[in-house]
Amino acid sequence: MTRYLPGVIAMAAIVVVSNILVQFLLLDGLLTWGAFTYPFAFLVTDLMNRIHGARAARRVVLAGFVTGVICSLIGSRIMLEYGPAVSLRVAVGSGVAFLTAQMLDVAVFDRLRRGAWWRAPLVSTLLGSAVDTALFFTIAFSASVTLFGAGADAAVSWAWEGAPFLAFGSEAPLWVSLAVADWLVKLVLAVIALIPFRALVRRLAPVPA
Repeated sequence: MTRYLPGVIAMAAIVVVSNILVQFLLLDGLLTWGAFTYPFAFLVTDLMNRIHGARAARRVVLAGFVTGVICSLIGSRIMLEYGPAVSLRVAVGSGVAFLTAQMLDVAVFDRLRRGAWWRAPLVSTLLGSAVDTALFFTIAFSASVTLFGAGADAAVSWAWEGAPFLAFGSEAPLWVSLAVADWLVKLVLAVIALIPFRALVRRLAPVPA
């Protein structure tokens, strides 16, 4: 288990930092600083998968999930002027999206691991990122999801308001623009992350990747 510890620590750190930075807005609220740190969770998962295998990667994902749950519980107790720092819908959306997307990443990577070195991390991260974004923003903010009750819906009703798509397109619910902006950042970082992935695998892997 100790050989997985660096991955566990890295994943936990990314989750904690992202939960803090998500409170700081960019581009008039279209993005948060957390959008630039959270995608590196996929890098950690893929590194663990390449170096130690899918089983180790799943353990690291579970450690990240537990860390995220703890962060959500703490955030739900921190009261801001508009309500708790982490609402029920955001907490559930975050947990479901993280666990589903990361486990999908592990499965896809494992399936493609014998191909070109870049294929497994790129394809698994792109698919995982798309699922992560779709699940999180739909569960956390979509008006079509009503199973949390009126109180939880009221906490995120601001995301239902109409706004120019990505600040310059036709009017759409604000949460749709937030989701697309977040997804675009994930796409860019998925490509950039190939550089540290290749370098770290060459340094740390017991056999050539």
